[in-house]
Amino acid sequence: MDTHIVERLADYINDGLLKSEMIHVESEHSAISAALGSEATGVRTFTATASQGLALMHEILFVVSGMRLPIVMAVANRALSAPINIWNDHQDSVSARDAGWIQLYVESAQEAIDTIIQAYKIAENRKVLLPVMVCLDGFTLSHVYEPVDIPEKKDVDKFLPKYNPLFKLDPEKPVTMGPIGFPNTYMDFRKETHEAMLNSMEVIKDTNKEFKKSFNRPYGNGLIETYKINDAEYAVATMGTACGTTRVVVDELRKQGKKVGLIKIKSFRPFPKEEIISCCKNIKGIAVIDKNISLGNEGALLTEFKSAFYNQKEKPVINGFIAGLGGRDITPDHIKTAFKKVENSNDIEWLL
Repeated sequence: MDTHIVERLADYINDGLLKSEMIHVESEHSAISAALGSEATGVRTFTATASQGLALMHEILFVVSGMRLPIVMAVANRALSAPINIWNDHQDSVSARDAGWIQLYVESAQEAIDTIIQAYKIAENRKVLLPVMVCLDGFTLSHVYEPVDIPEKKDVDKFLPKYNPLFKLDPEKPVTMGPIGFPNTYMDFRKETHEAMLNSMEVIKDTNKEFKKSFNRPYGNGLIETYKINDAEYAVATMGTACGTTRVVVDELRKQGKKVGLIKIKSFRPFPKEEIISCCKNIKGIAVIDKNISLGNEGALLTEFKSAFYNQKEKPVINGFIAGLGGRDITPDHIKTAFKKVENSNDIEWLL
C-alpha cells in the first residue's frame, strides 16, 4: 500500500478522528482480499496501493469487479520493475485497465481528495456498482505537500449519504456471493459488468455536477476537462500532472498567437469517446502524450484516441508521444516539441 496514505489514515483512527477499522495484512494481495471481504459485509471500504503492489493485487481486481463491490482505492502511480524504479508513470494502473474498475486520473492533491469523495457516490450508484481507482501521480502528488481544502464532515455527509448496500453477507439473511459461472452464464455476467461501466459515464457527469453545486469545485464534466480548446487548432491530450505543465505551455504559445489547447482525460475507464469527438470538431491535430507504453505497439491513450475517431469522416491528425516513464521529467520543451511535431508523423515518438 502507498505508505503515506495508509499511515495518515492510521493516525486519524488512532487519534479518534476517524471511526474506522484498520486491517493489517502481510501483502497487497491480502489487502485487496481483505477489502473484498469487508465490502461484502456491507461496510464502506478504502485501500491504497502503487506499482508492484497493484500488480500483486491483479488476480483479485477481477474478483472485486465481478462481484460488483464498490470499493474505492487510491493508486499512487509508479513505474513497474525491472529495472527497479519507484518513480512515477502510469504503467501500473494502465496495465489493469481491463479489470473492470473505473479509473479516474487526477492532476492535483485537491482533485485527489475531491475525486475520492465522488468515487464512493459513483461506485455505490445502483446503475453502476463497480469499484473505482483514483489514480494520482506517485511522489509528484503522493509525497509532496500543497494546500488542500478538506471539506467539512457535515458537508461530505450531506453529499454522500450513509451506505446502504444492495446485498451483503449476513447470517440472518444468507446470500451466495462469487459462485462459479459456467459457460452458459459467465458471458452474461461479463456483459452486465460492461454495461455497468457504460452506465457510469452519466453517473460520473452527474456526480461532478452535484459536487460543483455542493463545493464549487468542478472538474470539467467529470470525464474530460479542456483548457482553451474552443478556438484551438492543435491540442495536447494527456492524463495526470502532465496536464499542469501543458496548461503553462498553452498559455505561453497563446501569447505567441498560436491556437493551442489541452484535453485532459480524467476518466480512462470508461473511456469518454463521444466527449472527445465533440470537443475536437475544429481541431486539426492532436498530440497524445502517454506515460505508459504497450511494448511492441504504442501508448494506451493513443490507441484509445485512434479508436474513437476510427469511423469519423472528418478527423484530426493524431500523433503519439511516450514521455515521463520511470519518473523522467516532462518539461515545457517536451510539450512544445509535441505541438511542433503534431502534423509531421503518424509514428509514436519518445520525448527523452
